[in-house]
Amino acid sequence: MEPYDVLREPDPYFASRDAFERLISTLADGPAANMPHDELETQLEQLGRELLRQLMQDHLDLRAKKEEDTVRAEGRRPMVLGPEGQPRPWRERGHRRLLTCMFGPVRVTRIAYRGHGVPNVHPADAALSLPAGRHSRGLARLAVLEAVRGSFDQATAAIERRCGKVLGKRRLKELVVAAAVDIAAYYAVKIPTPCTREMPLIIQIDGKGVVMRPEALREATRQAAVKTAAAGRRGRLAPGEKPNRKRMATVACVFDVVPAPRRPHDIIHPPGGRSESRLPRPGPKAERKWCTASVIRPPEQVVADAFAQAASRDPQHLRDWIVLVDGARHQLNLIHTEAARHGIRPTVLLDFVHVAEYCWTAAHSFHSPGSREAETWAADKLTAILARHADRAAVEMTAQATAEQLPAARREAVTTCHRYLTGHLDQLHYDTALTAGWPIATGAVEGACRHLIADRLDITGARWGLDGAEAVLRLRALITNGDFEDYWNFHAAREHQRLYPSPDQRNYSLTA
Repeated sequence: MEPYDVLREPDPYFASRDAFERLISTLADGPAANMPHDELETQLEQLGRELLRQLMQDHLDLRAKKEEDTVRAEGRRPMVLGPEGQPRPWRERGHRRLLTCMFGPVRVTRIAYRGHGVPNVHPADAALSLPAGRHSRGLARLAVLEAVRGSFDQATAAIERRCGKVLGKRRLKELVVAAAVDIAAYYAVKIPTPCTREMPLIIQIDGKGVVMRPEALREATRQAAVKTAAAGRRGRLAPGEKPNRKRMATVACVFDVVPAPRRPHDIIHPPGGRSESRLPRPGPKAERKWCTASVIRPPEQVVADAFAQAASRDPQHLRDWIVLVDGARHQLNLIHTEAARHGIRPTVLLDFVHVAEYCWTAAHSFHSPGSREAETWAADKLTAILARHADRAAVEMTAQATAEQLPAARREAVTTCHRYLTGHLDQLHYDTALTAGWPIATGAVEGACRHLIADRLDITGARWGLDGAEAVLRLRALITNGDFEDYWNFHAAREHQRLYPSPDQRNYSLTA
């Protein structure tokens, strides 16, 4: 007796193969035969994206079929436990949910395991590590990379060009905020690259304002804005008056440097010009720079994070710690408090660029701006300051102002410079810094402020809420540190733990 023919299993990728054949037919003898290359590119992009979407759909359908076949082959009800440890004795096939991936929307079909008074459990969701919302993790990653680079409108348009209409602007913002939730935990367990004790450890701290929506301002700023608005609209602010629309973000940088000893004349050219026979020595360069910033957390927390990063690089305090600031008293107080908490005595230096600005303003009180005399006067005073004679330079400029009987308006700049120098004498040890090869300016953190805040949060017309500004700021710092790919894997694993905790899961943490 001849055996019956056995029906072959249907091809699970039949729809994908059909889509591919139709694509080939379109290219071979369809309307594409006479298309110019740019229209052909557009056509291929659309059809190719649909082919990828169909491949994704076919694969998900195949996994759903395999799940049902496995349960059917077991011949008994599998024991499935929920995250709280209670069993789900009943199962129900055909439960569906939508997933929007980078190729378009697809449908996920799986088995639901049910029990009395407890939520359903879907083991297939855990196997696929599906997100809590509708949009895939790959789409969320693309949203983050686009949103931290340009405006949310530009990011939405870029995603639409690549993936089609799969993501709205509001949802994009939500994905960006959700993507930043594990940054603090990531850096808490990340081990920095070791460094030799001969390389000094540099900490730089600065702040920059971010234009916020009224409800996101700090209370004092918000009340000042309300008071100004109640006073009526004015055509122009008074000199020195602020429009009360910004919230200060704190930025900190930690990095290592190879010492580069210098002399005062390597920083400031001698009066009368620099000789070509003695070229200035190059300054130290930042290595392994790490940045952090926040618009929500108080400055003391950002300073604490910077010192924690420095402590992880030098846990035994064997290296020279140098802190560079712009002279703000509240920053100095926070630095001394945090240094005492860590049991260290860092060298605190004032940003020399700020000192130079005060000296140049004082020079213009005696000489015309742009004149050779003003340049010589400033060079003489700045060279003295670099040689640790700031007190003498302050006394000399005050005595000169008295001798020349400067009017009050011009003398004010000299008095301000004198007050600035004499009030920060303990942070002007530039002779020690130059001999040891340390940096004396806050160029790294100034650049971080421009890159992290000015290039993104300060774009024209931007008005920020707290969550969005904080997420974009911290993600930009993460990308600047070169840690995004490593963090994304860490974040994906943490998100999986939160969404699909196992009944026997113990308290443990992931390492970066």
